[in-house]
Amino acid sequence: MSPADRTFSRTDQVVPVLDQHRFDDTALIAWMTANIDGFEGPIELAQFQGGMSNPTFLLTDANKRRYVLRKKPPGELLPSAHAVDREHRITSALADTPVPVVRTLALCEDTSIVGTEFFLMDHADGRVFHDPSLPDLLPDERAAVSASMIETLAALHQVDFDAVGLGDYGRVGGYMGRQVARWSKQYEASKTDDLPEMDNLMAWLPDNMPDDSETTIVHGDFRLENLIIAHDEPRVIAVLDWELSTLGHPLSDLAYNCLPYHWPEESFGDMRGLDASTPGIPSEADYVAAYCKHTGRDTIEDWNFYLVLSLFRLAAIIQGVYYRGLQGNASSPEALLRRDLTRQLSIRAWGLVEGGD
Repeated sequence: MSPADRTFSRTDQVVPVLDQHRFDDTALIAWMTANIDGFEGPIELAQFQGGMSNPTFLLTDANKRRYVLRKKPPGELLPSAHAVDREHRITSALADTPVPVVRTLALCEDTSIVGTEFFLMDHADGRVFHDPSLPDLLPDERAAVSASMIETLAALHQVDFDAVGLGDYGRVGGYMGRQVARWSKQYEASKTDDLPEMDNLMAWLPDNMPDDSETTIVHGDFRLENLIIAHDEPRVIAVLDWELSTLGHPLSDLAYNCLPYHWPEESFGDMRGLDASTPGIPSEADYVAAYCKHTGRDTIEDWNFYLVLSLFRLAAIIQGVYYRGLQGNASSPEALLRRDLTRQLSIRAWGLVEGGD
């Protein structure tokens, strides 16, 4: 068995549908029969494990063809969150670009079918790696996966958003300021504990904003676990989870992708940092330099700001995950284990502001 065969993969890690996400598949079968060419019921239905935001399901039809259904979670949701319609739109728009995406099939805005809006896409057969250090791969495979990941991010940032019909997908300029405002508001809406570091960050970020005019398509959650890697080579074949995508500043995407280099050491479970001493894993400086080479940049100024913003933003997102867990409608029971992660991330971010490592 090769190292690649031994590597932990989540593409087929499914469980029976969680109680809070069950729905009668009768209406879904009828809808798919009317809207999906070649579909034939009945279906087998399972839920992908992992992922805290939009519940995602694996469907297998009578002909053993597999589909992926991604839907909004049930219950009361935070404003502008869980936008599966935007995920469907951008994934469809990128289909003929150098950015690898899964082929979309249909969007359904009729909430009577499965209880919320959803979209269907093909099932991409590949590997999804969970540990950013890629411990079960050989050093040259680790290096190749890292190289493919940064090439994919650079390719996304070079897509002409007007040419692919996404000129109105977000606003041009001012992205980071809007991010600070949005996630400050959403953090306050889901706040459960007093965290002085979060208060400090919400005050510091607006006063230390670098130039905010550069605009590209941004993924918003670009990390290894949201990429499908081919079975037979260390190459990205699909980028997943476009819920937070918009038009924005590309360096915010790059900084978020580099967060494993800055992950809190006390973090736990499946949320982990990167051991950059692992053979084949590039240093952060080399990884960022590769991005600059692919995008024609000479250097990046204010790198620390982008990292702080990304840590703050993720802390606010994780707080929302925990809050939804308390309400009983998060897409994974693991959400309830996330209570302390917002604190850890905010402490790490404020440490960077104060000159910590």
